[in-house]
Amino acid sequence: MAQLDPDRLFPLDDRSRSIARALYDTVKALPIVSPHGHTDPRWFAENNPFPDPAQLFVTPDHYVFRMLFSQGIPLEQLGVPRVDGGATETDGRKIWRVFAENFHLLRATPSQMWLDHAFQDVFGLTTRLSASTADATYDHIADSLTKPEFRPRALFDRFAIEAIATTESPLDDLKWHEMIRASGWKGRVVTAYRPDAVVDPEFAGFADNVMQLGALTGEDTGTWAGYLAAHRTRRAFFKSYGATSTDHGHATARTEDLSQDQAALLFAKALQGLCSAEEADAFRGQMLTEMARMSLDDGLVMQIHPGSYRNHSAPMLARFGRDKGFDIPTRTDYVRALKPLLDAMGTDPRLSVILFGLDETAYSRELAPLAGVYPALKLGPAWWFFDSPEGMRRFREATTETAGFYNTVGFNDDTRAFCSIPARHDVARRVDCAYLATLVATGRLAEDEAFEVAHDLAYRLAKQAYRL
Repeated sequence: MAQLDPDRLFPLDDRSRSIARALYDTVKALPIVSPHGHTDPRWFAENNPFPDPAQLFVTPDHYVFRMLFSQGIPLEQLGVPRVDGGATETDGRKIWRVFAENFHLLRATPSQMWLDHAFQDVFGLTTRLSASTADATYDHIADSLTKPEFRPRALFDRFAIEAIATTESPLDDLKWHEMIRASGWKGRVVTAYRPDAVVDPEFAGFADNVMQLGALTGEDTGTWAGYLAAHRTRRAFFKSYGATSTDHGHATARTEDLSQDQAALLFAKALQGLCSAEEADAFRGQMLTEMARMSLDDGLVMQIHPGSYRNHSAPMLARFGRDKGFDIPTRTDYVRALKPLLDAMGTDPRLSVILFGLDETAYSRELAPLAGVYPALKLGPAWWFFDSPEGMRRFREATTETAGFYNTVGFNDDTRAFCSIPARHDVARRVDCAYLATLVATGRLAEDEAFEVAHDLAYRLAKQAYRL
C-alpha cells in the first residue's frame, strides 16, 4: 500500500499546514484516554492471542460488515453469529478473502483510514489489501498474532492507553474485571454502568431482567423503592471495579420528573408489560432523571447518547440480534426533552452529564447553547456516524462559537475494534490540530493558546470529564 501521508487531514495552504504540523507534533504521542467504548474485558483478563485476522478486524466491526452487507454479502459469510445458532462461516481465511475482495467498498470512508493505519502501523503491512493480496496479508497478520507482542495487554501498552472503559449491563457479574484485578497487571481497564436492559420497558425480557436485578442485590425489585435501591447497589458494585460513568442509549433525549407515586404506577405497568410506546418512553425519561439524582450521590458521570433508531431491520434483529449495523440516526429534540432533568438539577455543578448527538442539525441550534450555559452539561465528541474527518470538523465549527472548547470532552473512540483505537485518536488529533491551525491563521486564536487547546482536546478534557 502507499505509505500513509504524514500530512493527511491537514489544511492545504502552506501557512495553516505548517501550524497544524507543529501542533500535531506536540500531541501525537500523548497517552490515550478511552473513556467510552465496547472492547471486551475478557481480552485483557485472559490475555490470549486474538484467534485470527478475521475475528480481529471483520466479525466484531459493524462499520465494516454493514458496508459489505449493503452490497449483498450475507452476514453469515462474514462469520457474524446467528441468534438461533445456525450455520455461519467459521474459517477465518475464507472470511478474510471476502473482506479483501470487497475492501474497495470502503474507499474514502473513515473505516478505510482506520484499517490502513492499523495494517501499516500495528502490523507493518506494505501492500494494499485486495483479492490478490488476501492470503499474503492474512498469513502476515496471523503470524504476528502468535507473538507475545501482539497479545491484548502488550498492544494496550504499545498503544499508550492510559485508561479504557468497557461497557457492561447491571446484570453482568464483572468476572473479567475481577480477573484483571487479581492478575496484578497494571493496565487500567474500568467498567461503565449501562442499564438499558433494566430501564427500558421495550427491551426484550425487561421484567425478567428486573427480577434478576433483585436477585443480584437482595432488593425487592417488584417495588419502585426496591428497584431504585437495587440500582444504587449495583452502581456501587460497578464503582468498586473502577467505574466512573454511566451510559444511556435511549431512542430519544426525553426526561421526566414525575412524582414518586406517579413513577411507581408507571413502573408497575412496565413490569406487567402493559406500557404503551408513549408510556415506555416516559419511563425511560424518568429513569434518566433518577440516574442523575443517583449521580449526585455517587459521583458517576452520566452519558446520554440518544437519536438512534436501533435495530431498524426487524428480520435482521430476529436473525442476528442487537447491534449488527442497523442503527440509523433520527431527528432529536434536546431543548424540550431535557428540560425536566435540567429544571431539577441542571444548574448543580456536582452533576456531570455528557450529551452525544446523531442529529447534526441540533449542534448549533440546541446542543451547543445548552452546554454553553448549564453547568451540568458537556458535549461528547462527534460520534458514531460522524466520527469522521468531515464530521469532526463540522462538530467543531458548529459548537465552538457557543460552547467553546471547554464545554466539550475531547475525544472518545466508541469502538469494539481494538486495533482501530490508536487510528481513531490519531484522526481526531489531526482534525483538531487542522481546525486550530485555521483559527490561528485567520487571527481568531493566538498560537500559544492553540498549543494549550490541542493538548486539552487530545488528552486533558477526556480525563477530567470522566474523572479518570
